[in-house]
Amino acid sequence: MSTTTSISQRALGRSELKVSAMGLGCWAIGGPWRWLDGPGGWGDIDDNESIRAIHAALDLGINFFDTAATYGTGHSEQILARALEGKRDEAVIASKFGFNVNEAEKHVTMRTDDHLQYIRGECEASLRRLNTDVIDLYQLHVWDYPLEKVPAMVDMLESLVSDGKIRYYGWSTDSVEGARLFAQGKHCVAIQHDLNVILDAPEMLALCEELNLASINRSALARGALSGKYAKDTIFPQNDVRTDSWSRDRFFTPTLDKLDAIREIITSNDRTLVQGALAWIWARSEKTIPIPGFKTVAQVQENATAMQLGPLTQDQLKEIDSLLGR
Repeated sequence: MSTTTSISQRALGRSELKVSAMGLGCWAIGGPWRWLDGPGGWGDIDDNESIRAIHAALDLGINFFDTAATYGTGHSEQILARALEGKRDEAVIASKFGFNVNEAEKHVTMRTDDHLQYIRGECEASLRRLNTDVIDLYQLHVWDYPLEKVPAMVDMLESLVSDGKIRYYGWSTDSVEGARLFAQGKHCVAIQHDLNVILDAPEMLALCEELNLASINRSALARGALSGKYAKDTIFPQNDVRTDSWSRDRFFTPTLDKLDAIREIITSNDRTLVQGALAWIWARSEKTIPIPGFKTVAQVQENATAMQLGPLTQDQLKEIDSLLGR
């Protein structure tokens, strides 16, 4: 049995901000909403439980919360604001922008015209919902934003920094080329991208290490496939985003195909599957900050315990790579 080393904080890239080694992804607490023609949320929620869970996170040393204007068409931001009332200085808030959010109809669509004309308004709307004067990390949510438009986008975000509306910015994208371009901005400190024990991202991690960017990891638990709670034939509610083919093909099928091969390693030292999946991410790079989602206090407690158990060892990482044939 290997010894464990607890992990508490990491630098948020090249900023002066220190954040908990794990943040919380606030997508699920937005509740049901529609993305294009399908569900965008993670099923029904209990706002009071969401608030209790955020309070539990703060008590357990988690200070980094990642939300977005799209999540529940603003509801996630509003719930985070309620939870952080009187505690704003204890938290580092990340939010995202870039889509057409209709709060009244709970519907989000893609923008077809120039994004730049909307960013100031989007930022003001998020500031209002978050009940704060400044957003610590403001991230472009449009993963496939055209590269030729990135310099103008970066200029716009720098102007929001100058105006004191945001502290830093980043991009939620899996494009390594795009991330490199975005990182030319002085106050760009983070790239949010998919990463989990089954879905590695070696090129993006190498870029984050080279440029001293935070690697904020969405899909850390493969949309729940790494929790051990679901099977390939699990039927999700109709208002749950996991009914879509992207969830099945990118996360559930590959994860559930390969999980048994590595289960023994990631559950070493009495870790749960969830804790082992997070431990792999921390061992993978010192830049990583996983942001698993949550709906309940119990989920937050399980996630936070992973920080106490710390990262896997490099030998365990090599063994996992060998078992997965990579």
